[in-house]
Amino acid sequence: MPKSKTQFVCQVCGNVSPKWMGKCSACDAWTSYVEEALPTAVKAKVPTFRATSGSHRPQKLDEIVLTEESRIVTGVNEFDRVMGGGIMQGSFVLIAGDPGIGKSTLMTELGKYLPAKSILYVTGEESPRQVKLRAQRLGVDTKNLYLYSETNVEQIISAALDMNPDVMIVDSIQTTFRPDISSAPGSVSQVRETAAALLQFAKEQETPTFLVGHVTKEGSIAGPRVLEHMVDTVLYFEGDRHHAYRILRAVKNRFGSTNEIGVFEMRANGLKEVSNPSEIFLSERSYGASGSTVVCSLEGTRPVLVEIQALVTSTSYGTPQRNATGFDYRRLQMLLAVLEKREGMRLSTHDVFVNVAGGVRLDEPAVDLGVILAVASSFRDIPADTSSVLIGEVGLGGEIRTVSQVEPRLNEASKLGFERAIIPKNNMKGLSIPKELEVTGVEKLTEVLDLVL
Repeated sequence: MPKSKTQFVCQVCGNVSPKWMGKCSACDAWTSYVEEALPTAVKAKVPTFRATSGSHRPQKLDEIVLTEESRIVTGVNEFDRVMGGGIMQGSFVLIAGDPGIGKSTLMTELGKYLPAKSILYVTGEESPRQVKLRAQRLGVDTKNLYLYSETNVEQIISAALDMNPDVMIVDSIQTTFRPDISSAPGSVSQVRETAAALLQFAKEQETPTFLVGHVTKEGSIAGPRVLEHMVDTVLYFEGDRHHAYRILRAVKNRFGSTNEIGVFEMRANGLKEVSNPSEIFLSERSYGASGSTVVCSLEGTRPVLVEIQALVTSTSYGTPQRNATGFDYRRLQMLLAVLEKREGMRLSTHDVFVNVAGGVRLDEPAVDLGVILAVASSFRDIPADTSSVLIGEVGLGGEIRTVSQVEPRLNEASKLGFERAIIPKNNMKGLSIPKELEVTGVEKLTEVLDLVL
């Protein structure tokens, strides 16, 4: 009997090696190679499932008929905004997040959002009884939610072809497998091939399909990187498990804008959308304390006001600590260098801690001004002006650089009762200013320190 041939596949990047290696030569991951059997000529067969409807011949561009793209609107504004206005027919969506963050809760609640639509919920990690208990707790009472406990992707697609649901959910993609591939479920080969089979089904049947994905301890989606390229939309469900608020963020969307966010509050009876997140994030803001400022970040098309907290204390070690929660650590280092070089603040002998309140993560340069003012306020132990909103990017020379879409930010600040906004001077040209808001344009960091502190 001939010996079966094997290969070693990196479970991080999918690189293939004929022998085991301790370190991957492609992604530098350690001990990530797993032995997998090469498919034989019999096993490497083309999947037999294929829809009979539709044409499979090449078509000329002018032969393709365009129809109005229809979306399934859930009625939950936070979810529909992230999806680009609703669930697109035939879309292939991947939703990922930390364990216990609420991915399965959100998917189960689709039955409550879409009571008139038939939904096939494929559960590979839980039994149907467990899903039913969660549905009862969430108040999902619909006769159109079908549960199917299966991990064989051929059986899943066969059941979906028989049922023809309006929406299909696979929880999770790491538990599914194809029987003609010898590697274990969750391996690079299995995740890639099962996702390809489900993608073929979603596109041919025009069935919106949601995949629930696991994340690694580094925060990336488990499995091959090609998984994110195959899907139409990638959603991240973020938040601290010790906080009540969850953020649904789109990092890829072929049917809408990226970087949109939806804010939800986790309650005992499920997720509740937060229509005004700025008011929620500022509800516990302390007044009269140093190291606190308010910034306006633009998340997709939505301006969100968030509190920045900073604490500067004398260091007890030779090397001062620099910790940031919700803000880029390397950018914080740069802003501290600007403060020390341009404003003469000796921060090299102090520990600096920066926190974005509410568990939000800010990546936009427009929040630089608020972060640097919060640090300066804590360093001098002088409370910042509590009625001001800070908007602007800080350059290495201490200059305040222009930012995009200032008017929506000012309207949001005026709506929440702020009296003054400090923005880059170059953004003042042709600006429509709300009547209740005083807007001050600045060019240098020194001007802002004199105004706010």
